[in-house]
Amino acid sequence: MATSAKAKKKTVRIASGRKRVRQDIRINAANSALRSRFRTAIKSVLKAVATGDKAQATTTFKSAQSVIDSIADKGIFHKNKAARYKSRLAAKVKALSAAA
Repeated sequence: MATSAKAKKKTVRIASGRKRVRQDIRINAANSALRSRFRTAIKSVLKAVATGDKAQATTTFKSAQSVIDSIADKGIFHKNKAARYKSRLAAKVKALSAAA
């Protein structure tokens, strides 16, 4: 657990508080990993769209959709945020296929 220099956290003395700190560290690590997967999925779709590869863009978009939905289901992002990302990516993939 990394603490900043200016704000040193106090150690918790109560057992339930210590357990809560342990849980928070574990949950934070899991959420960070999921957010990273989300960003990677978005970037892979955008990269495929930028290269103009329609087949690659559609396959990466399908896999990105499941990642985005799982993030929203777990409550890491709001469902509307997930829908907004999916909509924007779908529009880019559709525009790519319309241009070809």
